[in-house]
Amino acid sequence: MVTNTSGKKKTAVARATVRDGEGRVRINSQPVELVEPEQARLKMLEPFRIAGEELRDDVDIDVTVEGGGFSGQADATRTAIARGIVQHLGDAELRDAYMKFDRTLLVNDVRQSEPKKWGGPGARARYQKSYR
Repeated sequence: MVTNTSGKKKTAVARATVRDGEGRVRINSQPVELVEPEQARLKMLEPFRIAGEELRDDVDIDVTVEGGGFSGQADATRTAIARGIVQHLGDAELRDAYMKFDRTLLVNDVRQSEPKKWGGPGARARYQKSYR
């Protein structure tokens, strides 16, 4: 059985394909062990630590991720993997465990950076006024 899921964070979008296999996890056609920086790799593998490492040996996961920076991509990938595992196994207990640990494992984060406006250097800050 093959399951397709996706995850988003800011402008990063990750699409994951989960199928029965022998524990391969690939991010953009590259093994997850080669992903740098290490902090991003640990974030991507979080769903396996919660579900148990033995679960990883039963599935193959291919993730395509684009947009955003490495941190946003890591969060989007983490969401896509967690959703894919829950959908593939159909396990309500695992879904509850993910929700209890961190809701963003299964729910996209809709926050976006506010667009810059005229009259200042950023979204809210204004240029200073000089009196002399």
